[in-house]
Amino acid sequence: QVQLVESGGGLVQPGGSLRLSCAASGIAIRIFAMGWYRQAPGKQRELVATITSGFSTNYADSVKGRFTISRDNAKNTVSLQMNSLKPDDTAVYYCNAANTYSGRDYWGQGTQVTVSS
Repeated sequence: QVQLVESGGGLVQPGGSLRLSCAASGIAIRIFAMGWYRQAPGKQRELVATITSGFSTNYADSVKGRFTISRDNAKNTVSLQMNSLKPDDTAVYYCNAANTYSGRDYWGQGTQVTVSS
């Protein structure tokens, strides 16, 4: 059974930082592109950042320079370091694992991030 379990969410003041982690089981993430997505109330889910199996990264314009995605294949985890957080970053953040060759695509349950004073 494949599981992606996110952790690290919470309440933080504007300008603060959080580090999200996603622990995978049932798959070896080294063959997957990993990503973080978010969904704010009343909005569609949107891409935040992705990292390929070759460690290439891609970021939404809204988070460039503030967020950093990383992966540790040995620990089967992917992380998202979020700095200079803004109220607009408030959302449920989801971890994703995708393998375009096999068509396999997995999602975590999400972790809430709230940026508020």
